[in-house]
Amino acid sequence: MRIHFIAIGGSAMHNLALALHAKGDVVTGSDDAIFEPSKTRLAKQGLLPEQEGWYTEKITADIDAIILGMHAKEDNPELIKAKELGLKIYSYPEFIYEHAKNKTRVVIGGSHGKTTITSMVLHVLNYHGVEVDYLVGAQLEGFDRMVNLTDENDFMLIEGDEYLSSPIDRRPKFHLYEPNIALLSGIAWDHINVFPTFENYVDQFRIFIDKITNGGILIYNEEDAIVKQIAEESTNPIRKIPYTTLENEIVDGVAYLVTSEGPMPLEVFGQHNINNISGAKWVCQNMGIDEDDFFDAITSFKGASKRLEKLYDDGTTVVYKDFAHSPSKVKATMKAVREQYPNKQLVACLELHTYSSLNADFLSEYKGSLETADQAVVFYSLDALKIKRMPEITAEQMKAAFELPALTTYTNADDFKTYIKALNLKDSVLLFMSSGDYGGLDLNEFVQTL
Repeated sequence: MRIHFIAIGGSAMHNLALALHAKGDVVTGSDDAIFEPSKTRLAKQGLLPEQEGWYTEKITADIDAIILGMHAKEDNPELIKAKELGLKIYSYPEFIYEHAKNKTRVVIGGSHGKTTITSMVLHVLNYHGVEVDYLVGAQLEGFDRMVNLTDENDFMLIEGDEYLSSPIDRRPKFHLYEPNIALLSGIAWDHINVFPTFENYVDQFRIFIDKITNGGILIYNEEDAIVKQIAEESTNPIRKIPYTTLENEIVDGVAYLVTSEGPMPLEVFGQHNINNISGAKWVCQNMGIDEDDFFDAITSFKGASKRLEKLYDDGTTVVYKDFAHSPSKVKATMKAVREQYPNKQLVACLELHTYSSLNADFLSEYKGSLETADQAVVFYSLDALKIKRMPEITAEQMKAAFELPALTTYTNADDFKTYIKALNLKDSVLLFMSSGDYGGLDLNEFVQTL
Protein backbone atom coordinates (compact mmCIF):
# COMPACT_ATOMS: atom_id res chain seq x y z
CA MET A 1 0.00 0.00 0.00
CA ARG A 2 0.94 3.63 -0.54
CA ILE A 3 0.37 5.44 2.77
CA HIS A 4 0.91 9.12 3.54
CA PHE A 5 1.16 10.53 7.08
CA ILE A 6 -0.05 14.05 7.80
CA ALA A 7 1.97 14.94 10.95
CA ILE A 8 4.47 12.06 10.75
CA GLY A 9 6.74 13.38 13.51
CA GLY A 10 4.66 12.52 16.56
CA SER A 11 5.73 9.79 18.98
CA ALA A 12 2.96 7.39 17.99
CA MET A 13 2.77 8.48 14.35
CA HIS A 14 6.44 8.02 13.51
CA ASN A 15 6.45 4.59 15.15
CA LEU A 16 3.46 3.55 13.04
CA ALA A 17 5.25 4.87 9.94
CA LEU A 18 8.34 2.81 10.82
CA ALA A 19 6.18 -0.29 11.39
CA LEU A 20 4.42 0.01 8.03
CA HIS A 21 7.74 0.63 6.27
CA ALA A 22 9.15 -2.52 7.90
CA LYS A 23 6.04 -4.39 6.76
CA GLY A 24 6.77 -3.44 3.15
CA ASP A 25 4.33 -0.58 2.55
CA VAL A 26 5.40 2.59 0.69
CA VAL A 27 5.38 5.36 3.31
CA THR A 28 5.62 9.14 2.89
CA GLY A 29 4.86 11.95 5.31
CA SER A 30 4.85 15.63 6.19
CA ASP A 31 5.08 17.74 9.34
CA ASP A 32 5.80 21.34 10.27
CA ALA A 33 8.02 20.39 13.23
CA ILE A 34 9.87 17.12 13.90
CA PHE A 35 11.94 16.63 17.05
CA GLU A 36 14.23 13.93 18.42
CA PRO A 37 14.16 10.98 18.60
CA SER A 38 11.57 10.92 15.77
CA LYS A 39 13.87 12.87 13.43
CA THR A 40 16.83 10.49 13.62
CA ARG A 41 14.68 7.35 13.58
CA LEU A 42 12.77 8.48 10.47
CA ALA A 43 15.97 9.59 8.72
CA LYS A 44 17.61 6.21 9.37
CA GLN A 45 14.83 4.50 7.39
CA GLY A 46 14.69 7.14 4.65
CA LEU A 47 11.30 8.43 5.82
CA LEU A 48 12.24 11.91 7.05
CA PRO A 49 10.56 14.61 4.89
CA GLU A 50 13.10 16.63 2.89
CA GLN A 51 11.59 19.86 4.20
CA GLU A 52 9.32 20.68 7.12
CA GLY A 53 5.91 22.02 6.19
CA TRP A 54 2.78 20.99 4.30
CA TYR A 55 2.92 20.35 0.54
CA THR A 56 -0.27 19.65 -1.39
CA GLU A 57 1.72 18.18 -4.28
CA LYS A 58 2.49 15.18 -2.05
CA ILE A 59 -1.22 14.30 -2.05
CA THR A 60 -1.90 12.31 -5.21
CA ALA A 61 -4.72 10.10 -6.42
CA ASP A 62 -2.62 6.91 -6.21
CA ILE A 63 -2.35 7.09 -2.39
CA ASP A 64 -4.26 4.21 -0.76
CA ALA A 65 -4.56 5.74 2.71
CA ILE A 66 -3.96 8.99 4.56
CA ILE A 67 -3.22 8.73 8.30
CA LEU A 68 -4.01 11.97 10.11
CA GLY A 69 -2.22 12.87 13.35
CA MET A 70 -3.58 14.96 16.25
CA HIS A 71 -0.88 17.58 15.67
CA ALA A 72 -2.45 18.59 12.34
CA LYS A 73 -5.25 21.14 12.18
CA GLU A 74 -8.66 20.87 10.48
CA ASP A 75 -7.59 23.41 7.85
CA ASN A 76 -4.36 21.56 6.99
CA PRO A 77 -3.79 22.04 3.22
CA GLU A 78 -2.78 18.40 2.69
CA LEU A 79 -5.94 17.25 4.48
CA ILE A 80 -8.09 19.55 2.33
CA LYS A 81 -6.45 18.18 -0.84
CA ALA A 82 -6.95 14.58 0.32
CA LYS A 83 -10.66 15.27 0.88
CA GLU A 84 -10.96 16.88 -2.58
CA LEU A 85 -9.44 13.75 -4.16
CA GLY A 86 -11.76 11.48 -2.16
CA LEU A 87 -8.85 9.61 -0.57
CA LYS A 88 -9.42 7.27 2.37
CA ILE A 89 -8.52 9.21 5.54
CA TYR A 90 -7.88 7.35 8.79
CA SER A 91 -7.22 8.55 12.29
CA TYR A 92 -4.44 6.65 14.04
CA PRO A 93 -6.82 4.34 15.97
CA GLU A 94 -9.06 3.81 12.93
CA PHE A 95 -6.08 2.52 10.98
CA ILE A 96 -5.01 0.26 13.85
CA TYR A 97 -8.51 -1.22 14.06
CA GLU A 98 -8.65 -1.75 10.31
CA HIS A 99 -5.35 -3.64 10.51
CA ALA A 100 -6.45 -5.73 13.52
CA LYS A 101 -10.16 -6.31 12.82
CA ASN A 102 -9.60 -10.02 12.09
CA LYS A 103 -7.19 -10.53 15.00
CA THR A 104 -7.84 -11.01 18.73
CA ARG A 105 -7.61 -7.45 20.03
CA VAL A 106 -6.28 -7.03 23.57
CA VAL A 107 -6.71 -3.43 24.80
CA ILE A 108 -5.23 -2.03 28.03
CA GLY A 109 -7.10 1.04 29.30
CA GLY A 110 -7.09 3.29 32.36
CA SER A 111 -6.05 6.77 33.46
CA HIS A 112 -2.80 5.39 34.83
CA GLY A 113 -0.75 2.22 34.50
CA LYS A 114 -1.78 1.34 30.94
CA THR A 115 1.67 1.87 29.40
CA THR A 116 3.32 -0.18 32.16
CA ILE A 117 0.79 -3.04 31.98
CA THR A 118 0.99 -3.17 28.17
CA SER A 119 4.78 -3.23 28.48
CA MET A 120 4.66 -6.01 31.09
CA VAL A 121 2.45 -8.18 28.89
CA LEU A 122 4.69 -7.58 25.89
CA HIS A 123 7.79 -8.41 27.94
CA VAL A 124 6.31 -11.72 29.12
CA LEU A 125 5.19 -12.71 25.62
CA ASN A 126 8.59 -11.83 24.18
CA TYR A 127 10.34 -13.78 26.97
CA HIS A 128 8.42 -16.89 25.94
CA GLY A 129 8.84 -16.32 22.20
CA VAL A 130 5.18 -15.49 21.51
CA GLU A 131 4.92 -13.17 18.49
CA VAL A 132 2.15 -10.55 18.56
CA ASP A 133 1.30 -7.29 16.86
CA TYR A 134 1.45 -4.42 19.32
CA LEU A 135 1.08 -0.70 20.00
CA VAL A 136 2.63 0.58 23.23
CA GLY A 137 3.22 4.14 24.44
CA ALA A 138 6.86 3.89 25.59
CA GLN A 139 10.15 2.64 24.27
CA LEU A 140 10.99 -0.79 25.70
CA GLU A 141 14.32 -2.47 26.23
CA GLY A 142 14.90 -5.07 23.50
CA PHE A 143 12.35 -3.57 21.07
CA ASP A 144 13.26 -1.42 18.07
CA ARG A 145 9.98 0.46 17.96
CA MET A 146 6.70 0.94 19.78
CA VAL A 147 4.47 -0.45 17.01
CA ASN A 148 4.62 -3.83 15.26
CA LEU A 149 2.22 -4.86 12.50
CA THR A 150 2.17 -8.15 10.59
CA ASP A 151 -0.27 -10.13 8.47
CA GLU A 152 0.32 -13.42 10.27
CA ASN A 153 0.15 -12.78 14.05
CA ASP A 154 -3.11 -13.79 15.77
CA PHE A 155 -3.08 -11.20 18.60
CA MET A 156 -2.89 -7.40 18.57
CA LEU A 157 -1.90 -5.89 21.95
CA ILE A 158 -2.96 -2.22 22.16
CA GLU A 159 -2.41 0.48 24.76
CA GLY A 160 -5.86 2.12 24.81
CA ASP A 161 -5.52 5.89 25.19
CA GLU A 162 -8.68 7.83 26.10
CA TYR A 163 -7.55 11.03 24.34
CA LEU A 164 -9.12 12.20 21.06
CA SER A 165 -8.51 10.31 17.80
CA SER A 166 -7.79 13.16 15.37
CA PRO A 167 -8.64 16.81 14.60
CA ILE A 168 -11.69 15.62 12.63
CA ASP A 169 -12.62 12.67 14.88
CA ARG A 170 -13.38 13.71 18.45
CA ARG A 171 -13.95 10.17 19.75
CA PRO A 172 -11.51 8.82 22.37
CA LYS A 173 -9.03 6.47 20.72
CA PHE A 174 -9.94 3.46 22.82
CA HIS A 175 -13.58 3.60 21.67
CA LEU A 176 -12.48 2.50 18.21
CA TYR A 177 -10.64 -0.75 19.00
CA GLU A 178 -13.61 -2.98 20.04
CA PRO A 179 -11.51 -5.33 22.21
CA ASN A 180 -11.96 -9.06 22.60
CA ILE A 181 -9.96 -8.85 25.84
CA ALA A 182 -9.85 -5.57 27.78
CA LEU A 183 -8.26 -4.37 31.00
CA LEU A 184 -9.14 -1.31 33.10
CA SER A 185 -6.47 -0.30 35.63
CA GLY A 186 -7.89 2.82 37.27
CA ILE A 187 -9.82 6.03 36.67
CA ALA A 188 -8.73 9.50 37.81
CA TRP A 189 -9.94 12.65 36.08
CA ASP A 190 -7.59 13.83 33.33
CA HIS A 191 -7.72 15.81 30.04
CA ILE A 192 -10.13 18.39 31.48
CA ASN A 193 -9.75 20.51 28.32
CA VAL A 194 -11.67 17.72 26.55
CA PHE A 195 -13.73 16.15 29.36
CA PRO A 196 -15.01 19.11 31.40
CA THR A 197 -16.51 17.10 34.29
CA PHE A 198 -15.42 13.98 36.14
CA GLU A 199 -18.70 12.25 35.26
CA ASN A 200 -18.19 13.00 31.57
CA TYR A 201 -14.69 11.52 31.83
CA VAL A 202 -15.97 8.37 33.58
CA ASP A 203 -18.61 7.96 30.86
CA GLN A 204 -15.81 7.40 28.32
CA PHE A 205 -14.76 4.29 30.26
CA ARG A 206 -18.36 3.07 30.41
CA ILE A 207 -18.47 3.31 26.62
CA PHE A 208 -15.13 1.46 26.43
CA ILE A 209 -16.64 -1.45 28.42
CA ASP A 210 -19.73 -1.44 26.18
CA LYS A 211 -17.44 -1.68 23.11
CA ILE A 212 -15.98 -5.03 24.27
CA THR A 213 -17.21 -7.68 21.83
CA ASN A 214 -20.03 -10.01 22.93
CA GLY A 215 -18.54 -12.90 24.88
CA GLY A 216 -15.33 -10.97 25.41
CA ILE A 217 -13.40 -10.49 28.65
CA LEU A 218 -13.01 -7.51 30.99
CA ILE A 219 -10.14 -7.70 33.48
CA TYR A 220 -10.51 -4.89 36.03
CA ASN A 221 -8.80 -3.53 39.13
CA GLU A 222 -11.39 -3.91 41.88
CA GLU A 223 -9.25 -1.85 44.28
CA ASP A 224 -10.27 1.21 42.25
CA ALA A 225 -13.78 2.10 43.43
CA ILE A 226 -14.88 3.77 40.19
CA VAL A 227 -13.56 0.95 38.01
CA LYS A 228 -15.25 -1.62 40.23
CA GLN A 229 -18.54 0.27 40.08
CA ILE A 230 -18.74 0.68 36.30
CA ALA A 231 -17.48 -2.86 35.66
CA GLU A 232 -20.11 -4.39 37.91
CA GLU A 233 -22.86 -2.11 36.54
CA SER A 234 -22.19 -3.04 32.92
CA THR A 235 -24.82 -5.23 31.27
CA ASN A 236 -22.60 -6.05 28.30
CA PRO A 237 -22.61 -9.89 27.91
CA ILE A 238 -18.94 -10.37 28.76
CA ARG A 239 -16.87 -12.33 31.27
CA LYS A 240 -15.57 -10.16 34.13
CA ILE A 241 -12.32 -10.91 35.98
CA PRO A 242 -11.48 -8.67 38.97
CA TYR A 243 -7.90 -8.41 40.23
CA THR A 244 -6.17 -7.02 43.33
CA THR A 245 -2.58 -6.27 44.32
CA LEU A 246 -0.50 -9.45 44.64
CA GLU A 247 0.99 -10.38 47.99
CA ASN A 248 4.48 -8.90 48.28
CA GLU A 249 7.21 -7.79 50.64
CA ILE A 250 10.23 -5.48 50.58
CA VAL A 251 13.51 -6.91 51.89
CA ASP A 252 16.69 -4.79 51.89
CA GLY A 253 15.25 -2.43 49.31
CA VAL A 254 14.12 -5.18 46.90
CA ALA A 255 10.45 -5.94 46.21
CA TYR A 256 9.49 -9.64 46.21
CA LEU A 257 6.32 -11.32 45.02
CA VAL A 258 5.09 -13.98 47.43
CA THR A 259 4.26 -17.02 45.27
CA SER A 260 3.64 -20.73 45.72
CA GLU A 261 7.17 -21.27 44.42
CA GLY A 262 8.61 -18.96 47.07
CA PRO A 263 9.55 -15.24 47.02
CA MET A 264 10.41 -13.87 43.57
CA PRO A 265 12.53 -10.67 43.33
CA LEU A 266 11.42 -7.87 41.02
CA GLU A 267 13.32 -5.19 39.12
CA VAL A 268 10.44 -2.73 39.65
CA PHE A 269 8.89 -1.53 42.92
CA GLY A 270 5.86 0.25 44.35
CA GLN A 271 2.43 -1.10 45.23
CA HIS A 272 0.99 0.41 42.03
CA ASN A 273 3.44 -1.69 40.01
CA ILE A 274 2.61 -4.83 42.01
CA ASN A 275 -1.03 -4.08 41.21
CA ASN A 276 -0.10 -3.62 37.53
CA ILE A 277 1.66 -7.01 37.57
CA SER A 278 -1.54 -8.63 38.83
CA GLY A 279 -3.52 -7.18 35.92
CA ALA A 280 -0.83 -8.16 33.42
CA LYS A 281 -0.88 -11.72 34.80
CA TRP A 282 -4.58 -12.12 34.02
CA VAL A 283 -4.11 -10.68 30.54
CA CYS A 284 -1.27 -13.10 29.82
CA GLN A 285 -3.24 -16.05 31.19
CA ASN A 286 -6.03 -15.22 28.74
CA MET A 287 -3.44 -15.07 25.95
CA GLY A 288 -2.20 -18.59 26.74
CA ILE A 289 0.63 -17.98 29.27
CA ASP A 290 0.18 -19.94 32.52
CA GLU A 291 0.85 -18.38 35.92
CA ASP A 292 4.23 -20.05 36.58
CA ASP A 293 5.55 -19.02 33.16
CA PHE A 294 4.30 -15.48 33.79
CA PHE A 295 6.19 -15.23 37.10
CA ASP A 296 9.36 -16.62 35.48
CA ALA A 297 9.28 -13.81 32.93
CA ILE A 298 8.06 -10.84 35.00
CA THR A 299 11.02 -10.95 37.40
CA SER A 300 13.26 -9.58 34.62
CA PHE A 301 10.91 -6.71 33.65
CA LYS A 302 12.85 -3.47 34.16
CA GLY A 303 10.02 -1.05 33.40
CA ALA A 304 9.00 1.13 30.48
CA SER A 305 11.04 4.17 29.49
CA LYS A 306 10.48 7.17 31.81
CA ARG A 307 8.38 5.08 34.22
CA LEU A 308 10.36 5.25 37.49
CA GLU A 309 13.51 5.01 35.42
CA LYS A 310 16.66 5.03 37.54
CA LEU A 311 19.21 7.48 36.15
CA TYR A 312 21.85 7.31 38.90
CA ASP A 313 22.69 5.35 42.04
CA ASP A 314 26.01 5.49 43.88
CA GLY A 315 24.71 3.97 47.11
CA THR A 316 24.00 7.30 48.79
CA THR A 317 22.37 9.36 46.02
CA VAL A 318 19.63 7.98 43.77
CA VAL A 319 18.00 9.84 40.88
CA TYR A 320 14.78 8.79 39.14
CA LYS A 321 12.70 10.25 36.36
CA ASP A 322 9.05 9.38 35.96
CA PHE A 323 6.37 10.30 33.44
CA ALA A 324 3.96 11.15 36.29
CA HIS A 325 2.19 14.47 35.80
CA SER A 326 -1.52 13.88 36.51
CA PRO A 327 -2.56 13.85 40.19
CA SER A 328 -3.17 10.10 40.47
CA LYS A 329 0.18 9.28 38.85
CA VAL A 330 2.06 11.73 41.09
CA LYS A 331 0.47 10.22 44.21
CA ALA A 332 1.29 6.65 43.14
CA THR A 333 4.90 7.51 42.27
CA MET A 334 5.47 9.43 45.51
CA LYS A 335 4.04 6.56 47.56
CA ALA A 336 6.22 4.01 45.76
CA VAL A 337 9.47 5.97 46.20
CA ARG A 338 8.77 6.80 49.85
CA GLU A 339 8.03 3.14 50.67
CA GLN A 340 11.14 1.99 48.81
CA TYR A 341 13.46 4.52 50.48
CA PRO A 342 11.96 5.26 53.93
CA ASN A 343 15.26 6.44 55.41
CA LYS A 344 16.47 8.73 52.63
CA GLN A 345 15.70 12.40 52.11
CA LEU A 346 13.19 12.69 49.26
CA VAL A 347 13.48 15.70 46.95
CA ALA A 348 10.45 15.68 44.65
CA CYS A 349 10.36 17.88 41.53
CA LEU A 350 7.12 18.12 39.56
CA GLU A 351 6.68 19.95 36.27
CA LEU A 352 3.18 21.13 35.38
CA HIS A 353 2.72 21.92 31.70
CA THR A 354 -0.41 20.21 30.33
CA TYR A 355 -3.73 21.99 29.84
CA SER A 356 -5.19 20.13 32.81
CA SER A 357 -2.31 20.66 35.23
CA LEU A 358 -2.08 24.39 34.46
CA ASN A 359 -5.79 24.97 34.91
CA ALA A 360 -6.31 26.89 38.15
CA ASP A 361 -9.65 25.15 38.74
CA PHE A 362 -8.03 21.71 38.43
CA LEU A 363 -4.96 22.38 40.61
CA SER A 364 -6.75 21.33 43.80
CA GLU A 365 -6.75 17.74 42.46
CA TYR A 366 -3.03 17.71 43.43
CA LYS A 367 -3.88 18.27 47.11
CA GLY A 368 -1.56 16.22 49.33
CA SER A 369 0.28 14.62 46.41
CA LEU A 370 3.72 15.94 47.47
CA GLU A 371 3.28 15.96 51.24
CA THR A 372 5.64 13.00 51.88
CA ALA A 373 8.58 14.83 50.29
CA ASP A 374 11.28 16.40 52.46
CA GLN A 375 11.67 19.05 49.78
CA ALA A 376 8.89 19.60 47.23
CA VAL A 377 9.36 21.73 44.12
CA VAL A 378 6.91 22.61 41.36
CA PHE A 379 8.17 24.04 38.07
CA TYR A 380 5.87 25.63 35.54
CA SER A 381 6.54 28.01 32.67
CA LEU A 382 4.81 31.38 32.46
CA ASP A 383 5.51 31.27 28.72
CA ALA A 384 3.59 27.98 28.49
CA LEU A 385 0.62 29.67 30.16
CA LYS A 386 0.76 32.50 27.62
CA ILE A 387 0.99 30.09 24.68
CA LYS A 388 -2.02 28.18 25.99
CA ARG A 389 -3.78 31.52 26.63
CA MET A 390 -4.35 30.62 30.26
CA PRO A 391 -4.25 33.05 33.22
CA GLU A 392 -1.07 33.31 35.28
CA ILE A 393 -0.85 31.14 38.40
CA THR A 394 0.91 32.56 41.45
CA ALA A 395 3.17 30.75 43.91
CA GLU A 396 0.52 31.35 46.58
CA GLN A 397 -2.10 29.61 44.43
CA MET A 398 0.23 26.64 44.00
CA LYS A 399 0.89 26.35 47.73
CA ALA A 400 -2.82 26.56 48.48
CA ALA A 401 -3.75 23.98 45.85
CA PHE A 402 -1.14 21.46 47.03
CA GLU A 403 -1.91 22.39 50.66
CA LEU A 404 1.83 22.63 51.21
CA PRO A 405 3.04 25.96 52.69
CA ALA A 406 6.69 24.91 52.32
CA LEU A 407 6.29 24.23 48.58
CA THR A 408 9.00 25.81 46.44
CA THR A 409 7.97 27.04 42.98
CA TYR A 410 9.99 28.05 39.93
CA THR A 411 8.74 29.64 36.72
CA ASN A 412 12.15 30.31 35.18
CA ALA A 413 14.05 27.33 33.74
CA ASP A 414 17.51 28.75 34.51
CA ASP A 415 16.59 29.44 38.15
CA PHE A 416 15.25 25.88 38.47
CA LYS A 417 18.46 24.41 37.02
CA THR A 418 20.56 26.50 39.42
CA TYR A 419 18.50 25.20 42.35
CA ILE A 420 18.92 21.58 41.25
CA LYS A 421 22.67 21.88 40.77
CA ALA A 422 23.10 23.41 44.24
CA LEU A 423 21.28 20.59 46.09
CA ASN A 424 23.10 18.56 48.71
CA LEU A 425 22.05 15.05 47.67
CA LYS A 426 23.95 12.98 50.20
CA ASP A 427 21.72 10.13 51.38
CA SER A 428 18.89 11.40 49.16
CA VAL A 429 16.49 10.38 46.41
CA LEU A 430 15.97 13.02 43.74
CA LEU A 431 12.75 12.40 41.82
CA PHE A 432 11.82 14.20 38.59
CA MET A 433 8.16 13.86 37.58
CA SER A 434 7.06 15.25 34.23
CA SER A 435 6.03 14.50 30.66
CA GLY A 436 8.19 17.48 29.65
CA ASP A 437 11.80 18.58 30.15
CA TYR A 438 11.69 21.40 32.75
CA GLY A 439 12.41 24.07 30.17
CA GLY A 440 15.31 22.21 28.58
CA LEU A 441 17.02 20.45 31.50
CA ASP A 442 19.03 17.51 30.15
CA LEU A 443 18.66 14.99 32.98
CA ASN A 444 21.24 12.59 31.58
CA GLU A 445 23.77 15.41 31.38
CA PHE A 446 22.84 16.56 34.88
CA VAL A 447 23.48 13.18 36.52
CA GLN A 448 26.98 13.18 35.03
CA THR A 449 27.77 16.13 37.31
CA LEU A 450 26.90 14.27 40.52
